[in-house]
Amino acid sequence: MYIKSFVNITSRAWAIPILSSLHVGVAGRQAALLTATGASRTAFAQSVDHLIKLGLVERNPGHGHPLRPEFRLTAAGKQTAAMADRIQRATTEDDQRLLRKSWTLPILTTLGSPSQFNEIKRNLPTITDRALSQSLKAMEGSDWVHRSVDHQARPPRSIYRAVNTGRVISKITGSEIRFDQM
Repeated sequence: MYIKSFVNITSRAWAIPILSSLHVGVAGRQAALLTATGASRTAFAQSVDHLIKLGLVERNPGHGHPLRPEFRLTAAGKQTAAMADRIQRATTEDDQRLLRKSWTLPILTTLGSPSQFNEIKRNLPTITDRALSQSLKAMEGSDWVHRSVDHQARPPRSIYRAVNTGRVISKITGSEIRFDQM
């Protein structure tokens, strides 16, 4: 999968928890998925519609009621759901809020090796400086990213690297996401 597709998938807060839940066998009914993910009905509906548009999830034909649909993974969605499940398993309940932020996973994917701010931005061309800065600060506050300053360089440069849970997630996503096509 290319980073552009991954950024698109993670742009909806509940996409990863929904894919993970479907992967582990939670019934594809809306009520069961709402309970498993903890999402509100509106956020859930937006995330599922987004996953359907991306071709990762589909309505299960012949099952469910029009007002209470049932969903299943498509062939394309099964591989992405497996990665989503590995990400979910690597995190705790307390990590979920940070994990649902739209830029957390793409940024961690770029941190397979220590990187400077501009290197991260180059790998994620659609991210703004403000969004990148705020995301890095939030992950640093949760001890997912460590920032160090290279005082030998002129001007001094900040170096970011994934640590702890951030490092685990970076390894999971880094092996499956490619940066060569934007």
